[in-house]
Amino acid sequence: MNILILSLCIVVLVLQIVRFKINPFIAFITTSLLAGLTLGVPVDKLAGTIQKGFGDMLGSITLIIIFGTCIGKLTVSSGAASVIADTVMKWTGEKYVRLGLMITGFIVGIPLFYSVGFILLVPLIFSVAYQFKLPKVYIAIPMLASLSVAHGFLPPHPSPMALNSMLHADVGLVLIYGIIIAIPTLFIAGLLFSNTLKNIKTTETSAFNSTMNASVPHAEKPSFWISITSSLFPVFGLSITTLLPLIWKNEYVSLVCKTIGEPSIIMLLSLVICTYTLGIRMGKDMKTIMSEFTEAIKDVILIILIIGGAGSLKEIMMVSGVSQTIVDNLSQINIHPYLLAWLMAALIRICVGSATAAGLMTAGVLLPLLQLDALDANLLVLAIGAGSLMCSHVNDPGFWLFKEYFGTSMKDTVRSWTVMESLVSVLGIVFIFILNTIIH
Repeated sequence: MNILILSLCIVVLVLQIVRFKINPFIAFITTSLLAGLTLGVPVDKLAGTIQKGFGDMLGSITLIIIFGTCIGKLTVSSGAASVIADTVMKWTGEKYVRLGLMITGFIVGIPLFYSVGFILLVPLIFSVAYQFKLPKVYIAIPMLASLSVAHGFLPPHPSPMALNSMLHADVGLVLIYGIIIAIPTLFIAGLLFSNTLKNIKTTETSAFNSTMNASVPHAEKPSFWISITSSLFPVFGLSITTLLPLIWKNEYVSLVCKTIGEPSIIMLLSLVICTYTLGIRMGKDMKTIMSEFTEAIKDVILIILIIGGAGSLKEIMMVSGVSQTIVDNLSQINIHPYLLAWLMAALIRICVGSATAAGLMTAGVLLPLLQLDALDANLLVLAIGAGSLMCSHVNDPGFWLFKEYFGTSMKDTVRSWTVMESLVSVLGIVFIFILNTIIH
């Protein structure tokens, strides 16, 4: 009965977001209240339970998301992102232009939110298409696939970080596993698939014109190596502090890596480094840098609130005992937990449209799966992330962002964008199972 009530609450949550266009944060809180009342949480403890879930969730990831957002802002405003893009394109040249765009999308996509990375890199796509007389969608898909993979799989993006917190995964291992899975996924869903899209027609929309006509500042930009080491310092830091204790068996080394490798500490160190290398060193005063940080934080506040709302719903499920009921039932179903997580995230993504919301809703429901033996929380995070990218269509802002910037028809947008996102999702879960057989 509890599972039926929870299912109805999830339906109500989806309807609020999709049908009535209610803000996802408000929808999560109202659904948490409804779930608490119907699942038997004492009325006098309901508000406290929701507040606890909200606070526990945000306490572990808010600093990471905010620091990451500020790093992303500096990466763009300093010109570091464009330096990385230009340098990679020079290395690959015309013959491997799509590979260069894909690598650029992956590198730049790690520290930037998807929409920021999209808007930042679309002018590069248009410029390359014009220079080499190539179809825009044909060369765009590898880069956009890279941005999508980084958004769904890799910390410090909000959804993977929230899933790490909820499922108590190791951020460093999720990052390493995510990169391993991303490489073959991108070659197939990006490079190979884009070969079928050479004939898609595009038009020069107003979004195209505004992008191409945007003025590019001619201020001094950082070097390539300063740009890449500064913007990707969180990736290097998390990877090193995760791998070093495995290679160097020393108690002191393990303690230092565990302390410095705490994601919030790594992100703070990264922010301090970027503030100097991409800010002060480039001639910006502290007031200007802080103004940029303020602007960046404003853009991410809503995402943080949505994540907190998902934490409230998770806490209601834990307190009401429905989580234990779920695990008792799931343990009797003859389906692999990773596949179950992927399927649930994919279904919610199709209904809701938001990859972040789909991942959070799925993690809340499947949290009890961690009690099962031989289940890797790191791979479960990636399975949910892969499912949350499935079948982007008309209820996903990314769908319309692509359609309007490239001026494609509805049919061609589905044929290119939607199929690419679905391929990333399907290939992601396939390679998760392959990686699971290798490491376990």
